[in-house]
Amino acid sequence: MKITIVGTGYVGLVTGATFSEIGHNVMCVDNDESKVKKLKRLEMPIYEEGLEDMVKRNVKAGRLSFSTSIKEGTEFATVIFIAVGTPPGYKGEANMSYVERVGREVAENMKSYRLLVEKSTVIVNTNQQLKRTMNKYLEDDIPFDVASNPEFLREGTAIKDAFHPDRIVVGVESPQGAKLLREIYEPIVTSSKCEYLEMNIASAELTKHAANSFLAMKISFINAVSRICEMTGADIKQVAHGIGLDERIGKSFLYAGVGYGGSCFPKDVDAFIRMGDEVGYSLNILKEVQKININQREHMMRKLQHELWVLEDKVIAVLGLAFKPGTDDVREAPSLYFIPQLLERKAKLKLWDPIAREKFDQIHPGLSYFKTPLECCKDADAVLILTEWPEVRNLDLKKLKDVLKVPIVIDGRNVFEPVEMEKRGFIYKCVGREPGKPIDKK
Repeated sequence: MKITIVGTGYVGLVTGATFSEIGHNVMCVDNDESKVKKLKRLEMPIYEEGLEDMVKRNVKAGRLSFSTSIKEGTEFATVIFIAVGTPPGYKGEANMSYVERVGREVAENMKSYRLLVEKSTVIVNTNQQLKRTMNKYLEDDIPFDVASNPEFLREGTAIKDAFHPDRIVVGVESPQGAKLLREIYEPIVTSSKCEYLEMNIASAELTKHAANSFLAMKISFINAVSRICEMTGADIKQVAHGIGLDERIGKSFLYAGVGYGGSCFPKDVDAFIRMGDEVGYSLNILKEVQKININQREHMMRKLQHELWVLEDKVIAVLGLAFKPGTDDVREAPSLYFIPQLLERKAKLKLWDPIAREKFDQIHPGLSYFKTPLECCKDADAVLILTEWPEVRNLDLKKLKDVLKVPIVIDGRNVFEPVEMEKRGFIYKCVGREPGKPIDKK
């Protein structure tokens, strides 16, 4: 089948490459000319393990191409997936301007039936607005359908998630649209044996926001419990393990740390709160989730400041800039909170990340980067761990202690064992694994 994907970000490019890999002919469209030129040169605008090889393989096979023209994409395929950004807009609501623009331009260029599929994370009942927009800009009475197919890809494991999803959620309202989507996904459903869920469009739209908000809530919950652990001498890893073995709760997303980040959770929680306010139901539980997330970062900053007392002129090595391992995405990453805070306090920063340096440098240019964690930590007064990269987990602790000026490690990801670190002579502060009262009860 011929498929057009509008948007070549994490979702659009991975989706396009995946569909071409299972045999469909795919055109990826993006209005960013420099990005499209880069893709035509087979240079990836994002890092995702396995993506580059898959793109190259399918371009060579003639199943994957790139364009800057929605007109060309509309003429190319009957099914058009909208995978453009929906960044935070006014008062936290999702910005639907890119989605609206795609619907308008497709309508202006349609000559026969088209199925528009919302792949982007959109607010509930966006489908109704999209249909209104298209009806306004259609030149003739041409039939079309709108459907919802929210993505559940995790950055860092997006290729694996695409081929082995937990479920595929499809919101449809016509037999023709349902048939087309089943045909597209049939190879993945057959090979992965995943659940293929058809529902009404509003339910599919709401499923994505509800899922991400629930996962963010689990993270904030375990972070809140970690604070109680620090006050009582309990160990958050042991508590989380005890909680997670309950099959009603599950072990995933019960890892205490410096809070959630990335391109999805922060904006989706914001948008879901706004959505609730608009329909007359205040999602206070999610407002508290946000507060906990912010407070967790402030709490870790207080730990660092307590150990160093004065941050001015102190050399601080920051290990990890991406919001999670396996990706170069720094959107809403903890590093974007800590780096400005440390710079404001006139600390001297040394930074390391295996793949996110380029993107972080676009936001905070002119900082000092190092090739390895040990080089980064040389002569530092403290180490701040923000991303649990394998290179950090596998650090030689003897060498780490030898290169540090002062053996202070502030671990925002609970990478190491407190007892082991103390035996080796480190001043080690992590999350929810320290007995006694917290530094500051604020």
